[in-house]
Amino acid sequence: MSFSYTNAVDLAAGIAAGDFSAREVATSFLDRIAETDDQLNAFLAVDVSGALATADAIDAARARGEALGPLAGVPVAVKDVLTTKGLPTTCGSKMLEGWIPAYDATVTANLRNAGAVIIGKTNMDEFAMGSSTENSAFGPTRNPWDAGRIPGGSSGGSAVAVAARQAPLSIGTDTGGSIRQPAAMTGVVGVKPTYGGVSRYGLVALASSLDQAGPFATTVADAAMLHAVMAGHDPRDSTSIDAPVPPVVQAAANPDVKGMRIGVVKQLTGEGFQREVREHFQESLDALADAGAEIVEVSCPHFEYALAAYYLILPSEASSNLAKFDAMRYGLRVGDDGDRSVEQVMALTREAGFGPEVKRRIMLGTYALSSGYYDAYYGQAQKVRTLIANDFAAAFSQADVLATPTAPTTAFPLGEKVDDPLSMYLQDIATIPANLAGIPGMSVPVGLDDQGLPIGLQFMAPAMADDRLYVAGGALEAAIGWEARP
Repeated sequence: MSFSYTNAVDLAAGIAAGDFSAREVATSFLDRIAETDDQLNAFLAVDVSGALATADAIDAARARGEALGPLAGVPVAVKDVLTTKGLPTTCGSKMLEGWIPAYDATVTANLRNAGAVIIGKTNMDEFAMGSSTENSAFGPTRNPWDAGRIPGGSSGGSAVAVAARQAPLSIGTDTGGSIRQPAAMTGVVGVKPTYGGVSRYGLVALASSLDQAGPFATTVADAAMLHAVMAGHDPRDSTSIDAPVPPVVQAAANPDVKGMRIGVVKQLTGEGFQREVREHFQESLDALADAGAEIVEVSCPHFEYALAAYYLILPSEASSNLAKFDAMRYGLRVGDDGDRSVEQVMALTREAGFGPEVKRRIMLGTYALSSGYYDAYYGQAQKVRTLIANDFAAAFSQADVLATPTAPTTAFPLGEKVDDPLSMYLQDIATIPANLAGIPGMSVPVGLDDQGLPIGLQFMAPAMADDRLYVAGGALEAAIGWEARP
């Protein structure tokens, strides 16, 4: 690269100061994508002309002495589940192949307003259903630490784009761990904000009560900068919280954990977690204690039911949300030769357009919502959700933030769990509870396993206390000095 790039905060400052141009920066990252993405498959669309045009506009604005936005000239990759005016939005599915939205998601619009250069759309598990980015209709994304392994999912493309230096920042979405788990498996920082803290307008819905967009970055401070731009009240989203954005940038700038109580969730630290994951987790806790934090153990007894409740709630909401993909208004249409009924065309299109995991979850959800089973399945799952929220409330009466390993294992080989859905679902065992309760979570890289694969630690905080994540995450980052890159 023709400029000094260590993190996105410095990159934004360098562009604003005129140390290098936004075009130089955009060109450098576009070149990096061209060099590496044939192997990694992190991007589904790269907007070369749009990125360079935005970069040139930033350079021209700076030359005129105009005030620049906080992300002016900084390239950002966007998960292909958020609508982008003039750019394809496929959700990793044949069902939406070739669809170009006529409008921007609120997150996309916020990026543009902040001066970000949207460099492209990233690969993902189809309609965000998966934990490995192997369910994309356009081929799997590969982990830059080992191209024979998965990068996590469903936001694997966004995680890889940052880990492989294809973009300094990226956007993912998290329904049950889909930002935090791939962040852990690729060695980057990933944050799920408080539910309602970031608008869902223009985010193609998987499970409306669980979905939340959030940032990927190489540092906690970079994630905070992107979080602050993404977040805020949006009247177009009925679940958007009408409250000030938590002071995440200030928190990341002053990560002092002296006196902070960090609660270790005993149900998420033992059996079932890889040895190196447990070891690095304990070493991280020791480093936080040395920095002045108080480590306490907390119990969340209903967490053991979180996975089962989640895999009733999510498929139920997905079954409802995906009903709109009916071959009638937009997207794929199969068998419309004039001799078939609407119902036949719809059935043929959904058979051809949806992949196996999407079909599995639609069927599960339709069953759970069907007459005679709604109360027994979906209703009971919602009661478990309340118990999990109560567990969190009790835990936060004893601790300021909670800590767990992000994922039970490091990245596994491509194909290893494709035919074992339960084993795949268990990858989200530590991340799902935060989505069910609507609270924020962050994954911070803390080390490598014996095979040189990244390990993450997860922090969770009460709703709208996202700034606590950035204090704890920044302190841990400073304490362990993580600088490894693939």
